[in-house]
Amino acid sequence: MATLPNPLSSPADAGLQLPPGTFVDATIDEVWHEPLLWYADAPASPGSWAALRTSGRPVGLLPVLIDGGMRDAWPEAWDLGPARTSYPGDHDAEEVLSEAWEAYAPEELGLDESSADWPGLAPVPAEAAAEDPDTSAAGLADFLTDTSSPMTGLRAALVPARRSADIAAAIGWSGPLNHENDVARLCAVLRSWEDRFGARVVVLGFDTMVVSVSRPPTTIAESEALAAEHFAFCPDNIQQSTLNSLDMYAEKAVLNQQTWAFWWD
Repeated sequence: MATLPNPLSSPADAGLQLPPGTFVDATIDEVWHEPLLWYADAPASPGSWAALRTSGRPVGLLPVLIDGGMRDAWPEAWDLGPARTSYPGDHDAEEVLSEAWEAYAPEELGLDESSADWPGLAPVPAEAAAEDPDTSAAGLADFLTDTSSPMTGLRAALVPARRSADIAAAIGWSGPLNHENDVARLCAVLRSWEDRFGARVVVLGFDTMVVSVSRPPTTIAESEALAAEHFAFCPDNIQQSTLNSLDMYAEKAVLNQQTWAFWWD
């Protein structure tokens, strides 16, 4: 569901001067009718994300860092499916989360009947955001592209999308396919996290996502409520992790954390 008109169809006409890179239009069904994204041929460095945001946002493009990962799998091999992806605005975040919670939580978390009901959306943190969400995203992007970062070889990319939460839907990303076959439903959750927590999608890989957060939960109660949302969004974060309980995950991965990482098996 690439946003139209698409500046990647004619970058020069849009006033873009892009470094050497690759335009991706290959999808799981067939070649898409226009580029879904562009990503640089060379690894990103600190400042790359912010520079692309400055040049791309005025013409309807948003930056994201692309991770080839251990598979060395770049977007041409991601089984992108924009024709199969709906629109994030057509979905309600709480409905998406409650449906996933009710489907997976009782059995996978071993909940008894008294605690198996969907607990509801986490509240907006009482503490104000430390900084602007895009500033937080730029800071995380700089950290992840520094030479000392544990993530190596990230590439800077541009996607035709109106908001960060919609990036995955705009390219028909299939990373969470084993959990949710319409990524737009998860993008509806990301929209809600944008509004409540100042979240921005900073990195996408074959089946991974890294999100910056400018207003994280600062109390255990807030963190425990959000941990339930994270489980419904990505059960593998808890089920296939050393943080294999909601309480532990809330304390170690959510409380005061300005970076959220997700991985779908």
